[in-house]
Amino acid sequence: MLLYNGHLLPEAEFALPLPNRGLYFNDGFFETLVWSHDQIRYAPHHLARLQRAATALGLELPAALTTEAALAATISLLVATAPPSGTGYRIRLQLWRGGGGLYSPATNAAEWLMTQQPFQAVTGTIRHSALAESVHTQASAVSFCKGPNALLYVLAAQERQRRQLDELILLSKEGYVAEAVAASVAWIRGNTVYTPDVATGCVAGARLRHLQEAARQAGLHWHTGLFGPEELLAAEAVFTANIAGIRAILRLNATDFASEHHPLLLQLRALESHDLLT
Repeated sequence: MLLYNGHLLPEAEFALPLPNRGLYFNDGFFETLVWSHDQIRYAPHHLARLQRAATALGLELPAALTTEAALAATISLLVATAPPSGTGYRIRLQLWRGGGGLYSPATNAAEWLMTQQPFQAVTGTIRHSALAESVHTQASAVSFCKGPNALLYVLAAQERQRRQLDELILLSKEGYVAEAVAASVAWIRGNTVYTPDVATGCVAGARLRHLQEAARQAGLHWHTGLFGPEELLAAEAVFTANIAGIRAILRLNATDFASEHHPLLLQLRALESHDLLT
């Protein structure tokens, strides 16, 4: 089953009506969430990004998606139709502007589609990674959210596959470290965690924001800014983070890191695990 504008429908019977501005103009965005133990992981950060994206695109969110409680109730309605999953569910929420027209829209009302599948964590180490060569991020009014720049990440994934890498680290057009193909990137040097600013054109990662809050509450140092690749390569440990997991990077270009067992990364993992269980 899936949810289309609040209505439960069998997947086999669903057909996307045309015209569709999401299909025609990429006039929308999406969120990917994890539903586990009857709640949304990192809910405040997902909702904040969802609301910010809707504002940036001038979309009017439906009531079913406007608050944490409403969003949780909506997901619960969909998950109730799914087979039991001991790992939770991966939820994809796609939103687009309704109506037709050309570039000038006829309405700002959002239409939406929600689907689910069993959640699978991805936490294995990244043994071979490199800096991207063919693509760069570009900051814009909507680069912080998922969807508007999707083609960029398709091209990045193709480069990663072509070069037979486990991960690719993207730089901004100005040459600053931005993100991985489908995850935030962060690194550790001394007793500080460093992360790229969204001014690099990276997606504002919900998992990374959650980690930052956990670190702040534990009194750990966290610095967000504009950093060149030489600062990343001088790190003691490097890792990626998204809803699927935190992954230690062992090698970037020709530089090796002792990331997997770095004390500060282990502490961050422990802090987050404790937070998710309480």
